[in-house]
Amino acid sequence: MTKRKAAVFLWFDTEAEAAAEFYAATFPDSHVDNVICVPEGAPSAPAGTVQVVEMTLLGLPYALLNAGPHVQPNDAYSLQIYTEDQAETDRLWEAIVGNGGEPIMCGWCKDRWGYRWQITPRVLMEALSHPDRAASARAQAAMMEMQKIDIAGIEAALQGKT
Repeated sequence: MTKRKAAVFLWFDTEAEAAAEFYAATFPDSHVDNVICVPEGAPSAPAGTVQVVEMTLLGLPYALLNAGPHVQPNDAYSLQIYTEDQAETDRLWEAIVGNGGEPIMCGWCKDRWGYRWQITPRVLMEALSHPDRAASARAQAAMMEMQKIDIAGIEAALQGKT
């Protein structure tokens, strides 16, 4: 493994390893790299307890920390995942929501550990930056009515067919 210069750090109560395994199984280019356990004699937790899980998530370095319930995830941090088509959008959305998560709006959902994900089709990003500002506004208005993004609905709005 190459030495990391930085990593995104996520705080968990006790389920960092379960979260890392779920993320690694769900997202491409993702895998658990290292599990660090509490050493014998450390005052923080029983020896052998998982303390930090280093992983690669969508090709980016992450560290997941088991540090207790004192800090909870919130809307200030989310992970945006770009999808190529409706099938990929549906698969990732269902993986998160169907594994104890919950839908939010505008392509956002929350996983069972409280982290927010934006499952974002590339078509949506292209629509939001479309040079025809009226078309872009229609696409944005359509998005605001959706939980999981419906690509056909975004394309129809972009073309003025809604």
